[in-house]
Amino acid sequence: MMVGMDCTKCVSKGCRTSVPCQDNKSEYLDLYQDDAIRPVTTAASSLVDNGRAGNLSRLQEIIEYMHGMGYRKVGVAYCYGMEKDASLLRQQLSAAGFVAHMVSCTVDRVLETEVDLTKSKPVVSCNPLGQAAQLNRLGVEFTLLMGLCLGHDILLQKNLAMDFTTFVVKDRVFQHNPIQALYETREISGV
Repeated sequence: MMVGMDCTKCVSKGCRTSVPCQDNKSEYLDLYQDDAIRPVTTAASSLVDNGRAGNLSRLQEIIEYMHGMGYRKVGVAYCYGMEKDASLLRQQLSAAGFVAHMVSCTVDRVLETEVDLTKSKPVVSCNPLGQAAQLNRLGVEFTLLMGLCLGHDILLQKNLAMDFTTFVVKDRVFQHNPIQALYETREISGV
């Protein structure tokens, strides 16, 4: 049985210098040469190699990554509250040469009473399963997540048939910059 691990408390940082505190790479190292993994590793490393780390925005990284992978047909699963931003993203993706399929969380007009039987108001619900089904049906090669609610993003990810990444994480308090919460003095409930 493995005990916990907390690399943030490590003083030696041996995994970055000479002798790591553990060495399990024999369990997975060969996988990096797998035909399905090697192109991802190559495309990802090109974004940070030769001093490029920190010089590209997240959008620039995504566009370069998708070009490096040879993707042409991409999907965007977005929150309807970010539709203006999603339209700007569509324009950027199109300008970069991609065919962008933009799928709102309200696709198929599913009602909250149909999704959650404890609800009583028949208002339109977010529909991450519908978004995933639509993107899968369209045969997109790669999907970007844009501002989906926590939980909805998980359901979408579990049901996508293609690779994906997050472009925007929803955080209404910190203007979609959730790491800011680590630097605020606000008390976090439930912690």
